[in-house]
Amino acid sequence: MNPRKATVERRTNETTITASIDVDGEGRSNFDTGIPFLEHMLNQVARHGMVDLDIKAKGDLQIDAHHTVEDIGITLGQALARAVGDKKGIRRYGVAYVPLDEALSRVVIDLSGRPGFEYRVQYPRARIGEFDVDLINEFFQGFCNHALVTLHIDNLSGTNAHHIAETLFKAFGRALRMALEQDSRMAGVVPSTKGNL
Repeated sequence: MNPRKATVERRTNETTITASIDVDGEGRSNFDTGIPFLEHMLNQVARHGMVDLDIKAKGDLQIDAHHTVEDIGITLGQALARAVGDKKGIRRYGVAYVPLDEALSRVVIDLSGRPGFEYRVQYPRARIGEFDVDLINEFFQGFCNHALVTLHIDNLSGTNAHHIAETLFKAFGRALRMALEQDSRMAGVVPSTKGNL
């Protein structure tokens, strides 16, 4: 099996992002983004998704974190799409429910080759520390658009904003891990009647 890993660099007038992913990793992560809360969330994706992530970002944080968070999502999505390649032999679909105390979230993903995003999450407050919770939506939208995946994220219960956010990222990691797994019964086959994804 070819190594499923990739590195993508994205430069704009607002940000410079480098994202590396090893789909068959060990859950290791290394981040330098200037956004500690996002790094904490991405660490959940690496650990629960059993992917290795290395993300470095320089952005216009003097304005706010919007451009940096969105562009990290975009660049990580591009890296995943490149790492997965033709998708032969993968499970394609993944689903996970993750609780954290009173919070419970569900994430369902399809490595469909088409961007689609449904996000049904309400937070009890607008910020977690200094982090604007609206940016979680922006991260996942950017990821979907460039990874070319269909992603449904639903928070089913929760009263603590940090717990809600953490269940989203943990469930995302778990669902992604399932979708990326090699299925021995599909070896060498693209999991689609179309013949490609």
